[in-house]
Amino acid sequence: MMRKITALALSLCLLTLCSCTSAGKPAEAVTVTSVSEEQNTSITQESTPKETVPMNEFDFSRFGNVTVTGTDINSLSKEELSVLYRQAEYCQAMTDADIDKLREIVSEDMTFTHMSGLKQTREEYFADIADGSLNYFTIGIENPVIEVNGDKATITFTSVLNANAYGASGTFRMKGTHHYESRDGKWTAVNGRH
Repeated sequence: MMRKITALALSLCLLTLCSCTSAGKPAEAVTVTSVSEEQNTSITQESTPKETVPMNEFDFSRFGNVTVTGTDINSLSKEELSVLYRQAEYCQAMTDADIDKLREIVSEDMTFTHMSGLKQTREEYFADIADGSLNYFTIGIENPVIEVNGDKATITFTSVLNANAYGASGTFRMKGTHHYESRDGKWTAVNGRH
């Protein structure tokens, strides 16, 4: 059983980019036994907004397999909200195995790294999603912290992944940082800068 859990943890680390770190440490994978009701709640909306953002511009309800928890979207700037929305699009495309959408979001030179150190190109990773070797069912974006600096952005959060990876199934939590660059007015997932 531990071998299956380790295999799943290693393969799910592909979601966390090679630059994915938490305080300089590699991303960690921890098994959880169940997903709480709070994780199935979409996004909390409590305080006064920083600026008026049309909610239909960022309609998170269209993401059937992605939840965002632990943040007040009304406290986010339009730029921060656009990064969070792009991350949700990315996660939804993973659960839909929508390779065309993933190619739109992820830079061609992106590399994905297993916890074991094995690296995959974007197309190798996408091939594993397309053929079902990596099958993501739901992805939670928990406690996201977004930083935007001009045309660069980061989003640090805990991924709550429910998946079947290379035959091993489970729900895993991994904290990491994803990096984005604005290209032609859209956020593109890129390798992190060390």
